[in-house]
Amino acid sequence: MTLLSQQTRENLKRVSTATIATCLFKKGLKNQFIQGVKPLKKGRRTMVGEAFTLRYIPAREDLNPIEVFKDPKHPQRVAVEECPRGAVLVIDSRKDARAASAGSILVTRLMKRGAAGIVTDGGFRDSAEITALNFSSYHNRPSAPTNLTLHQAIAINEPIGCGDVAVFPEMCW
Repeated sequence: MTLLSQQTRENLKRVSTATIATCLFKKGLKNQFIQGVKPLKKGRRTMVGEAFTLRYIPAREDLNPIEVFKDPKHPQRVAVEECPRGAVLVIDSRKDARAASAGSILVTRLMKRGAAGIVTDGGFRDSAEITALNFSSYHNRPSAPTNLTLHQAIAINEPIGCGDVAVFPEMCW
């Protein structure tokens, strides 16, 4: 993983997303803007950090009952605990907000651990509570609070697709 220096991190926070997108475009990177996500709360400081990824697939009901979430080794919980300080947790939810990518407890834990933010092309349950946190959070739309088992967390910190963009566990801003 390429780590950003603190100076680079601060410099990027002062540059608009449009300017960064244009610079990447000029370097030949044309598909570099995650589609279909929006901030839960506008006006937050620009989010800058290395990407740490989590991928969901459609769940198999026999392998993903509600009890799996009690396991501290569940990939969703592991991703929150292993996401480095200053990184952005980027979640591939297949652009499906029917099931929650995360809820307020996990997002609060991620914030307390020092992550820079969280992005999903799916949705969050408890979106009102997450909006109230002083934490950069982006999603497609709110999730149904009870459809937890429609997605199955399957891979941590591997290349993913989020909002029609390839995200490699390197840099994200």
